[in-house]
Amino acid sequence: METLTSSFILPKTAKLDDNQQNVVRKILDFSATNIPCDKTAVFVLSGEAGAGKSIVLASAFEKLQKLSRQPNTAFSGFDNKLLVNHNEMLKIYKELAQQSTYLYKKDFMKPTPFINHYQKEHKKAEIIMIDEGHLLLSKSDPFNKFQQTNQLVEIMKLAKVVILVFDFAQVIKLKSYWQPNWLKSLLKDYPTQYYYLDQQYRLQDAKVTDWINAFVKGHLVPKPTTKNFELEFFADGLSLYEKIKTKNQQFGLSRLLATTDFPFTVLDDKKWFVTAGNLKLPWDKLNFTDRPWAERPETINEVGSIYTIQGFDLNYAGVILGPSVKYDEAEEKIYIDSNLYEDHEAFKTRTDVASLAKAKNEIVANSINILFKRGKFGLYIYATDATLRKHLLALKNTKI
Repeated sequence: METLTSSFILPKTAKLDDNQQNVVRKILDFSATNIPCDKTAVFVLSGEAGAGKSIVLASAFEKLQKLSRQPNTAFSGFDNKLLVNHNEMLKIYKELAQQSTYLYKKDFMKPTPFINHYQKEHKKAEIIMIDEGHLLLSKSDPFNKFQQTNQLVEIMKLAKVVILVFDFAQVIKLKSYWQPNWLKSLLKDYPTQYYYLDQQYRLQDAKVTDWINAFVKGHLVPKPTTKNFELEFFADGLSLYEKIKTKNQQFGLSRLLATTDFPFTVLDDKKWFVTAGNLKLPWDKLNFTDRPWAERPETINEVGSIYTIQGFDLNYAGVILGPSVKYDEAEEKIYIDSNLYEDHEAFKTRTDVASLAKAKNEIVANSINILFKRGKFGLYIYATDATLRKHLLALKNTKI
């Protein structure tokens, strides 16, 4: 088994495959072609969790910056930035800058500081790449000093070309809620190219990906027989934790994660706990270090959330499904009770979403999808809801 860093950065000995290299070329060709145009052009790179979107984007950006910092190229002297709203991923990008001759820490920013700075200075960048574009705000957020109504709209005003990574199945807050028709409507008057990455690079068995996709849609299908991936269900959170600790000792990068169904606050020193049967462990806290949460040894004794693990790789993921994830025996279907979801910040009401109840259920389902697709070699699941737990434990291996 190969070992990993928890980031999306490829090990120095690894290379992009032919398909990924082709996408990098498409991004650079699209950028060169559209730079002279009057209208901002947008390249939308999509694909599900684990499809390698960030790896492709990071590689394209490094090649772009190399060309921009050399004379007599199509990009010489360009002002380019890579933006990401995710604090943990921003740390990795800045770490990447330390390892590269052609990247600087100042090349990477969060969207709001970029927007506010470039507007204040009346500046316009050439090429802006945006990772985790599904985290872009689609409404104002005064707390984070974003006063306008849509971050993508504001970024497009400040760039000649935008390269946008987007996955609608990873939207996790109402203030960054997006629907496919919203994005297409926003981009309909701009030169736009869409590219979908359809290969799964993280999970080692396509049958597990299919099982997860069915689960997220509410269907509990038979457990697939797998050769390169461990999919297991647990009767108690304590045994799940013991399994994760064993895997962490053997292979590293194995962590407990949970849906944000357990009470917490962010901006205080109070310790909040996740409970799962006989298990009681503290939530992760704001990470002020320069290392991602999963790479810090002490976090084996914490429970991670979508806010610390989205976009990152693990070897093995143990996921605790909280009380909002339930099973209806009459309908034979998994369903969401969003009233039990404890991430109140994710549900801050907005008036421009037609069905808030539907949007809330999508957000919880998206969080499950994100957590389930973290582990490269294994996924272990404990369900707080007794009925769902019973049906998970009853699943038998089936050849699919």
